[in-house]
Amino acid sequence: MNMQFARAAWRFLVALKDGMVLIAMLLFFGALYALLSTQPNSGAIRNGALLLDLNGVIVEEPAAPTFEDFLAGNSSDSPREYRLRDVVHAIDATVEDDRVKAIVLDLSSFVGGGQTSLTDIGEALERAKKSGKPIYAFASFYSDDSYQLAAHATEIWMDPMGGIIFAGPGGNRLYYKGLIDRLGVTANIYRVGTYKSAVEPYMRADQSPASREASEALYGVLWDSWQAEVKKSRPQAIIQPFAEDPATFITAASGDIASVAIQQKLVDKLGDKTAFERFVAEKVGADEKPSPDSFKSIDYDDFVAAHPRDTDGSPIGVITVAGEIVGGDTGPGMAASGRIAELIYKALDEDQIKALVVRVDSPGGSAFASEEIRLALLEARKKKLPIVISMGDVAASGGYWVATAGDHIFAEPDTITGSIGVFAVLPSFEKALAKWGVTADGVQTTPLSGEPDFVGGFSEDLNAILQSGVENSYADFIKLVAAARSKTPAEVDTIGQGRVWDGGTARQLGLVDGFGGMTEALAEAAKRAGLAEGDYHAQYLDPQVNLSWLPFDGIPFVRQESAPITGVTGWAAQRQKAIFGQAIATAQGLLVREDVQALCLECGTGVQRNKLASAGWINQLFGYSFSPAPR
Repeated sequence: MNMQFARAAWRFLVALKDGMVLIAMLLFFGALYALLSTQPNSGAIRNGALLLDLNGVIVEEPAAPTFEDFLAGNSSDSPREYRLRDVVHAIDATVEDDRVKAIVLDLSSFVGGGQTSLTDIGEALERAKKSGKPIYAFASFYSDDSYQLAAHATEIWMDPMGGIIFAGPGGNRLYYKGLIDRLGVTANIYRVGTYKSAVEPYMRADQSPASREASEALYGVLWDSWQAEVKKSRPQAIIQPFAEDPATFITAASGDIASVAIQQKLVDKLGDKTAFERFVAEKVGADEKPSPDSFKSIDYDDFVAAHPRDTDGSPIGVITVAGEIVGGDTGPGMAASGRIAELIYKALDEDQIKALVVRVDSPGGSAFASEEIRLALLEARKKKLPIVISMGDVAASGGYWVATAGDHIFAEPDTITGSIGVFAVLPSFEKALAKWGVTADGVQTTPLSGEPDFVGGFSEDLNAILQSGVENSYADFIKLVAAARSKTPAEVDTIGQGRVWDGGTARQLGLVDGFGGMTEALAEAAKRAGLAEGDYHAQYLDPQVNLSWLPFDGIPFVRQESAPITGVTGWAAQRQKAIFGQAIATAQGLLVREDVQALCLECGTGVQRNKLASAGWINQLFGYSFSPAPR
């Protein structure tokens, strides 16, 4: 009987092993097939309209692909991250490509992007339109980000059952002080900076007057700038009255938002997607074969592949610092200091690179990791390599820490920057445990024996040491900025204190040198390197994508499809999910950030990525992640 049981158990284990091997092989070959099938085909370009079906978010640097991404393949239902420079390059490439008869913007599933990024895309659309390329935009529902792009269109269409809402920047944040007190958790907070509001959710039940003052100033500038850009692109649109009192307009129209959009000249035509596609087909030609599109379309990825970047002249290296700054080698998607520093040192070994442009689009993060990147850039300066900083949507806290290594700093008027301040948060649970009768006691040989004591509470000695360390980090930050910007530490402290500034104000305060994007930064770097105008090109020093997680890296979660927003209710639901996802991510950050932080949470840490991942908040709640684990 025992032998029969052993044989049965052995057969079961062998079958289980064979089954797991078979599943792993199927997953591997499935991922390999998906990898090969998603490669763009540059030879597939034909006459028609370049279709920009922006189903996802605009980012500076897309996150590393996961196993789930390869299984999803190139499904049109899968939301994705679009690299800003690729979108701009594709639009600019239409100017000289006679095969492109028009540009179609399908914004039905567009999640958004930073205001500066969308301005860059809008300027590219204007250049294409000026060259004679008509632009047609369609969406079931328009909000701030999608309309910022649609405003540049020759003609704007909207589904008659859809809608349009302008919310403007700002809104409520969640504050956890009441919950923390109820749970008995102590948030041990150490910070420097009157305006450093990143820790306020753990120490207050509402926004502080200082934080409100800074937010009102910043959001006011961003909102005015958004309106000015839209009005310049579409002068006939009547934006302000509708934005300031949408309820009156919509109730007066008995809830028919489409009629309001026509009356306010926000859109040109009402029609469903089929009607829109037939309209485009009349302009660029009908598709000869069965297709979801009734017009001849040019695939975005194929078009990008068919238009490689210019490589004439001397190379100027471009380093990207995008996302929250963390230690280690993870990413892209996170600005990992080890990975970025390695790219910088590798650039120093390439004698042909004449200068470096550092593209910063980060709210900051670890002060230690920010310093690691800055030190690597200083090594480049020691070798007489010019360094120019180009700020994207946000370059605050640790992002600005990195920027201090540059010879020249460019920002856009809507760039969010500053936030010169640091903090640290460590929880302890003495009050929570005391509610259940659990206490702590013991013997100490020094004042720091057993510290930090998450059970019995932090000692006064430890609190003093940690606060002193944060103050020292702030002093270091101030000195770095003072030396880089030719100011005294006292002057920097006045404009520091954790306050966030818009790019225009930052220039007036001397935190940046001039306005401009990547074009201006490359030109400045070339000039400092002694290169003639036009005798250089950008060489993007992107990291190699790490696929070491193939064929299997945990159980792949099923990606939720990105459904188009079809009305105000859907819009509100999406925003609600995004805010909830942001709240969970913020709460997780309380525990996972392990050192002093030069981080600007109010700058929107991964705002767009949180929107994209909001549907997966349950996975976040239980600690799961779509990203491959760092190796």
